[in-house]
Amino acid sequence: MKRVGVRCDVGPGRGIGHVMRCLALAEEVRRRGAELVFVCDAHTVPWAAEQIATRGIAIERAVYSPEEHVELFKRLGLDAVVFDSYDLDAAVYPAVRATGLPTLAIVDGDLRGAQADVLVDQNLGAEQDDPPLPSGSVRLAGLQYVMLRDEILQHRPATPPADRQSAVPKVFAFFGGTDAFGAGPYVAQALAATGHPFDATVVAPSPDLAARLAAVDLQPGQHLDVIGPTDQLAARVREADLTISASGTSTWELLCLGATAALVCVVDNQVMGYERAVDTGAAAGLGLLSALQQDTSSADRTLKRLLSDPAERGRLARAGWELVDGRGRERVAGALLRLT
Repeated sequence: MKRVGVRCDVGPGRGIGHVMRCLALAEEVRRRGAELVFVCDAHTVPWAAEQIATRGIAIERAVYSPEEHVELFKRLGLDAVVFDSYDLDAAVYPAVRATGLPTLAIVDGDLRGAQADVLVDQNLGAEQDDPPLPSGSVRLAGLQYVMLRDEILQHRPATPPADRQSAVPKVFAFFGGTDAFGAGPYVAQALAATGHPFDATVVAPSPDLAARLAAVDLQPGQHLDVIGPTDQLAARVREADLTISASGTSTWELLCLGATAALVCVVDNQVMGYERAVDTGAAAGLGLLSALQQDTSSADRTLKRLLSDPAERGRLARAGWELVDGRGRERVAGALLRLT
């Protein structure tokens, strides 16, 4: 049995996006008969550690130097390694490649020093970019390589979503496994400021965020529930008339699910992906989190339209569903296992 290692970022400040897309690839690689081991600091985000462990995947604590990586990967008896990191010392990549171990690196635009036999950029419009590649590397780019977990694929509608008439629209909002930038309360305030009725559920990964959400002043006809991180995310999205999330890896999940997606750009490295997603017409843009923090009314016009116009919500849902077919992980897993 082939053994594949996954070295990815995770943490209270970094979030769990890297873990979640690596889990999607891991599910497909395991379906093809390989064994997985994650190398990351999952213990710092218990919910992420649980997601890995419940899939029966072993976890090793992260190491950091090139020498430690080479030693660990040798001890684990790996046949290939997947990297997904913004923070890794760039010297790790050539050190591992020099051992002859096949490598695949998941990147987002800027390679950040990543070197691998296969580089995967699953972002919208990435196929239009032409970054200089490390020697001997091939690049897989664009939405046809979006990697989605079993949970998402199982809930993908078989046919394009229809318009849904709702006098009081259901809203679901989440901002990654940690909501590291505290977007939830500002989005809730922006929703309340519209004055439009809604029935919203917002994910709060910490007690502080939950308290701030509970303190939002609502208007007549508006209802807000606060929940902790959930492993029923796809089902929640499917039930909602409108889903609000941070622009990032979860965007592609929403599009595949046929959600009416409204995005907030919470951090600078999301700006390009945010703008490209909104420009397709498959997602609505609520702007920069920094703007919402200054004035929640900056998203008022867009939110009012989404809450009041079922036809617009349906149009967005169908456009997203058509963009992401859910087979990206099959294509990436095939490229990885062909290296071994």
